[in-house]
Amino acid sequence: MATFLDHTIVPVRDREEAVEFYTRIFGFEFLGEVGPFLAVRVNDTFNLDFRKSDDFRSIHYAFAMNPDEFEGAFARIRDSGMPYGDGPYDMDNMKGPGMTTGAKGLGKAVYFKDPNGHVLEIKTY
Repeated sequence: MATFLDHTIVPVRDREEAVEFYTRIFGFEFLGEVGPFLAVRVNDTFNLDFRKSDDFRSIHYAFAMNPDEFEGAFARIRDSGMPYGDGPYDMDNMKGPGMTTGAKGLGKAVYFKDPNGHVLEIKTY
């Protein structure tokens, strides 16, 4: 049996704002309230559970996508006017995509932040 990451808890200041951002930019499905979390489905094996917290540090989340999903998400990022960049140290240079290494090797990537300051990366191989 393969091992998959099933879900992760994402600390946020505002759960509703986080859900709005991730459903709008990524097209993730909103699942509703699950205990103290608001959850979104990333794919058929993985959910993000947003938990309200005022005390956390930024976390990096990298999302691998097929080329069409990548182009769609990148278009929504550009259309939103939010800062983005072509590398993890140039997240607001409004350039991209860049080429960075991930789990499957070298691939196109764009970096940006969510409303809570978490560093996000979209990638395609």
